[in-house]
Amino acid sequence: MIPNLFQSQIKAHRWLIARRLSQVGVLVLFLLGPTSGIWVVKGNLSASMTLGVLPLTDPFLLLQSVLSGGLPVTSGIVGALIVLVFYALVGGRVFCSWVCPVNPVTDAAAWLRRRFDLRGNSALSRNLRYWLLGLALLFPLLTGVLVWEYINPVSMFQRGLIFGMGWAWTVILALFLFDLFIAKHGWCGRLCPMGAFYGLIGSGSILRISAAARDRCDNCMDCFEICPEPQVIKPALKGAAEGVGPVILDRNCTNCGRCIEVCPQGVFRFGTRMNNQWNHETALKPRMNTDEHGL
Repeated sequence: MIPNLFQSQIKAHRWLIARRLSQVGVLVLFLLGPTSGIWVVKGNLSASMTLGVLPLTDPFLLLQSVLSGGLPVTSGIVGALIVLVFYALVGGRVFCSWVCPVNPVTDAAAWLRRRFDLRGNSALSRNLRYWLLGLALLFPLLTGVLVWEYINPVSMFQRGLIFGMGWAWTVILALFLFDLFIAKHGWCGRLCPMGAFYGLIGSGSILRISAAARDRCDNCMDCFEICPEPQVIKPALKGAAEGVGPVILDRNCTNCGRCIEVCPQGVFRFGTRMNNQWNHETALKPRMNTDEHGL
């Protein structure tokens, strides 16, 4: 009984578990060098070298550096191009849900909001992050200083884990309390310019979540409740009458997979943006086969 229960919990949270393993794994790779002398990766999430041969550079940081008047080195340019191509294919905001170390913090706040039914919510626009993105790029152009990098919670959190949290604890706690009491998914969904930048990068990405069996939807609203960007779901889930395909094409989708896990009707699945034709009979087929076998 216990093994079956454990297996069912693993299956029910498989994408969440995979995301946490990914986030922890990335941090461990960066921490191995300073803590044990095993230098698999040197650097940080802004710029790193893996195994001495693979450069990876945050293109957002590189753009700020160029705007400030800096001349990037060749490895920095190559690293940024690698990152750009990767996130352009799989979706830029995959960084937010699968790599960013701040994501577990904001997810914890969202879980507590659901657990204690905290319904208060700020009216902050989700477009505010794009204005902040503009400011983050304007400041280095005007001042010659990478202003955003001094207050970037992602960089502060990672540096804090290596060198001691210090002031970073205050910033992370502030983000947690902001998401918990003021704005649901407030930081990642409304303010973070880094997430906005990566969303723009992945606007045409191939990997997408699809409401492939959307005619099964029973309007339980679980997917809207769990999704950090619930506004991206409606067109794909409810757009059949208007001829809108089932693939979620909004650039703000983080490809976190939580809608797949929480949907009792199995409406959602991972797929590609090319598979965006609505076929009623094909969508029903998996359900019909399941019913025939009595599962």
